[in-house]
Amino acid sequence: MLQMPDSYHPGPVPKEALEYFRAKGFKIGFDYRDVWKAEHANAFTVAKATELDLLEDIRTAVDQAIESGETFAQFRKNLEPILKKRGWWGIQDVVDPKTGATIEAQLGSPRRLKTIYRANMRTARAAGQWDRAQRTKKYRPYFLYSLGPSRVHRDLHLSWSGLVLPVDHEFWDSHFPPNGWGCKCRIRQISKQEAQRLGGVSQAPVIQMQEWKNKRTGQTVFIAQGIDPGWDYNPGKGRDKNLNSLLDDKFKVAHPDDANAAKKVWQE
Repeated sequence: MLQMPDSYHPGPVPKEALEYFRAKGFKIGFDYRDVWKAEHANAFTVAKATELDLLEDIRTAVDQAIESGETFAQFRKNLEPILKKRGWWGIQDVVDPKTGATIEAQLGSPRRLKTIYRANMRTARAAGQWDRAQRTKKYRPYFLYSLGPSRVHRDLHLSWSGLVLPVDHEFWDSHFPPNGWGCKCRIRQISKQEAQRLGGVSQAPVIQMQEWKNKRTGQTVFIAQGIDPGWDYNPGKGRDKNLNSLLDDKFKVAHPDDANAAKKVWQE
């Protein structure tokens, strides 16, 4: 795949992306499979960062990167010394809390920092884009699936390139990019006129499902082919559910006898 240089600037970050990230809580996870799919919309987690203060340090660095539109080089320069000082760096023997087994694991590294940076930047931007689309879909009612700047693309991602579907089509519930580790695919919101110039609304692809077993939990799930396990969800929709839940909790605390009426007042 074509790699962006570490000095590549991601550009201005929409405020909705930062709001999405800041609405998250925390969740400790030893393995990436411990926190699943849309749970990532509700909680910030880094595999094997099992101490809350460490997780808070990493989150603060990601928050700053999203808010400032930092390059990866800037993000790494800020965070790497903190992780090294905390001893969360390199390959170390650690105890898996689920199994009790001691394993040799990779903690902090340039590659892991890049994964943390890219995954959080892309999902935050995706959530922000979804939020804006819900406000502007009257004027630009379609999404166009586009390939990102990779030299080699997954076969099914290639087949989705140029796909035009309504903003609220169920296809985007599971196929809103990013659609896997390192996926650089993207969505562009377009008008009816542009959709017509591109050949009109597409026929939605038939989603083929495949069985996948989460060896951490023992659970067998079905995931869409062409999407990495755990990535078949829409970050923006997960954000909406999380914010609604937080809002409901606030109403119940402030107005336990009339939460619905309080919610109406809040929204007005």
